[in-house]
Amino acid sequence: MNSRFVRMMILSSTLLSLQLRAETPIEVYKTRTCGCCAKWVEHLKANGFSPKVIEVDSTAEYRKKFGVPEKLQSCHTAVVEGYAIEGHVPAEDIRRLLKDPGKLKGIAAPGMPLGSPGMEQGSRRAAYTVFGFDAAGAASEFKSYPAQ
Repeated sequence: MNSRFVRMMILSSTLLSLQLRAETPIEVYKTRTCGCCAKWVEHLKANGFSPKVIEVDSTAEYRKKFGVPEKLQSCHTAVVEGYAIEGHVPAEDIRRLLKDPGKLKGIAAPGMPLGSPGMEQGSRRAAYTVFGFDAAGAASEFKSYPAQ
């Protein structure tokens, strides 16, 4: 092999590696005092997201702005690639949404489920469901997590 070909292959491999490691930007709206929200942001960082945290007095106006149904509310609201993420949704579920959103406007983990990302309490986890919702506010199960 000639050296030019080898250099091109190395460069291509390096660029592909950098592209695969690129972090996905996500905006997170949270109140200043919420510690579990900060832990969820760390979960995002550890799973390939690049969160921009915007501290607000209340997340209610952002839930409304991004179309999150009130019945699915939690303590923080995020937006990634135009999709709303409400609450302690695992990063793997966000990735699944981005890969195949169907007609969903977003996903939500209502409340503050024990054991969800940012709500860890040792190895304990309450059963909880991540719901998908559409522009009309209709919700359906996106993924269920059993108790542990």
